[in-house]
Amino acid sequence: MKYITILLLAMVLIGAGGAGGYFFFQKQAVASLGEENSMAVKNKMERDKAARASAEEAKKLRFVEMEPIILPIIDAQGVSQVVTLTISLEVNSEEHEKYVELLKPRLKDAYIQDMYGVLNRKASMEGGVLKVDDLKERLSRISDKVLGANKVNGILLQAVNQRAI
Repeated sequence: MKYITILLLAMVLIGAGGAGGYFFFQKQAVASLGEENSMAVKNKMERDKAARASAEEAKKLRFVEMEPIILPIIDAQGVSQVVTLTISLEVNSEEHEKYVELLKPRLKDAYIQDMYGVLNRKASMEGGVLKVDDLKERLSRISDKVLGANKVNGILLQAVNQRAI
C-alpha cells in the first residue's frame, strides 16, 4: 500500500510539473512570435470575424424569380435568333421581396422594352453572342429605375439561351 501511495504521488507531481511547463512555455512561445507574426494572427482573426458577419448577412438574403423573358432578334432578313433570359433578383429583406413581387409585371415590361431595342441593334452582342456583363448592368439599371435605388442587391442570370432560326 505504501508503494502505491508513493507511485500515485509521483504521477501527480509529474503531471502537475508537465502542465505547469506547458502553460509557462506556451506564453513565451506566443510572445516570441514577433511583430509580423502577431499581425498575421490578428489579421486572420479579423478575416474570420468578417466571414462570420458575411455569413449572417447571407442568411437574410432573399431571391425573387422572374418568369422567363423571350425576345426575338430581328435583322434585315427577319427574325434571326430568339433569346430567352431567366432572371432572379437578389434582395436583402422580406419587405423588399414583397415589394419586388408586387412590381414584377412592371419590371418585366421594362426589361422587355429595353432589351428588345438593344438586342435588335446588336449593341449588347459580340460575334453573335450576348455580352452577359453588359446585359446584367442594363438589367440592374432598369431595376433601380423601376423599383428605386437600393431595393435590389444584384441581378442573377439563371439561364441565357440563344437559338438561331
